Amino acid sequence: MTQAVARTVVFATSAAVLVIEILAQRLLAPYLGVSLEVVTGVIGVVLAGIAVGAWAGGRAADRMDPAKLLGPLLIAGGLSALASPLIVDIAGPAISSAGPLGIVVLTTVGFFLPAAILSAVPPVVVKLRLATLEQTGTVVGSYSAVGTAGGIFGTFFTGFVLIAAFPTRPIVIAVGTALVIGGLALWGRFGRAGLNATAAGLVLIGGMFALPGPCDFETTYSCAVIRADLDRPGGRTLILDQVSNSYVDLEDPTHLEFRYAKVVADVIDTMLPDGPITATSIGGGGFTFDAYLKATRPGTRHVTLEIDRELVAIGHRYLGLAGDAEVVVDDARRSLPRLGRGVADFVLGDAFSGLSVPWHLTTVEFVTDIADHLAPHGIYVMNVIDYGDLDFVRSEAATLRDVFAHVAVFAPPTYLAAQAGGNFVLVASRVPIPVGAVEEAIRARGGVEIGITGEALDAFVGDARPLTDDYAPVDQMIDRP
Repeated sequence: MTQAVARTVVFATSAAVLVIEILAQRLLAPYLGVSLEVVTGVIGVVLAGIAVGAWAGGRAADRMDPAKLLGPLLIAGGLSALASPLIVDIAGPAISSAGPLGIVVLTTVGFFLPAAILSAVPPVVVKLRLATLEQTGTVVGSYSAVGTAGGIFGTFFTGFVLIAAFPTRPIVIAVGTALVIGGLALWGRFGRAGLNATAAGLVLIGGMFALPGPCDFETTYSCAVIRADLDRPGGRTLILDQVSNSYVDLEDPTHLEFRYAKVVADVIDTMLPDGPITATSIGGGGFTFDAYLKATRPGTRHVTLEIDRELVAIGHRYLGLAGDAEVVVDDARRSLPRLGRGVADFVLGDAFSGLSVPWHLTTVEFVTDIADHLAPHGIYVMNVIDYGDLDFVRSEAATLRDVFAHVAVFAPPTYLAAQAGGNFVLVASRVPIPVGAVEEAIRARGGVEIGITGEALDAFVGDARPLTDDYAPVDQMIDRP
């Protein structure tokens, strides 16, 4: 094997491992969500695969002819990569917990094997190229550098180019197929072995298309599903990574289906006078409040900050988002300050990644930006989800209190008592919050939520510490149902 071919093989297989690692997070998201814990699990499992593969590959190269190992390794690596999406789709629904154990188990089942097999290639190549012990340092060092360069390329090319241009499964098909073809070329056997490998690859590729994936649409950030409401002809639920994110009624934009959305509307109607307002939403989802505010308060100017460009396109095409809707496609942390200071009557915080609010949108620093954006009488309403001991919602309430003079939390009594969990609506303002009046509006429509503020809120928050850019472990604080 020439040096050029050897370096190409090491570069390509190392790149493939990192491509698989990044795609793993996308393939797992519909079942485990998108969180720091999932990223941690993927990195840990893939590193374990790399370690085991490097050890096993080196050991095998010492015991067998390394020239005969390379082709089969690439073929096996390609086939195992092709199998990964199918394995995840089959095993994913059986994983009942998105906690650390469930994350590690599903990641291991789906991605340990291709990472291990492909990581066995570099030590086999080193064995082939090592002509004398006097060159050990040079050979090992050079191929380590080539492998690292391949990993860097795979990371950047996948994260910056491939995911933005193609759905996940076609990328997996391309990578797996290229590895199988390369393996057959190195093995030099296109007879029975080639037919068998080709047949296996076609079966796996066919399985990807035959077994329906979990997504109607795969965006840069989410697996999106739109589900029609059988009870309301115009009703549509947007599901992102298996979490019901938004509900819109295409025939009646004033209809609010989700409990938290009704509470948000009660707060707006109670605290702001009738007529048009200036509003900003952090997170678009199904863009429920864009249509609602414009229908209930004609003349309203509403700007939505949504990072996911494909989600905006889905909104226009399927969820009734008006063509003239003002949507800023950017991260809210960057784009909010550009909207101006002291201009908004109302800001809605409704950005989610699975069940979690992205951590950088929860901190004192970002809440300070929101306060600067609000008019003196303005209100900030934030939707959060929490269960169990309510660590996150209590810390978020503490965060709001660090910035605003008045804070209230609305939720069913069982939620506030930590006997159940779900959506909590947090309200913050420079002006007093009429909790009693909001509760009257809630009861008038048959709602059960109550509000706490003052001493009751102090007791609810307890010793929870505010979240800051230096400390915001949101993914770890949220308990799952």
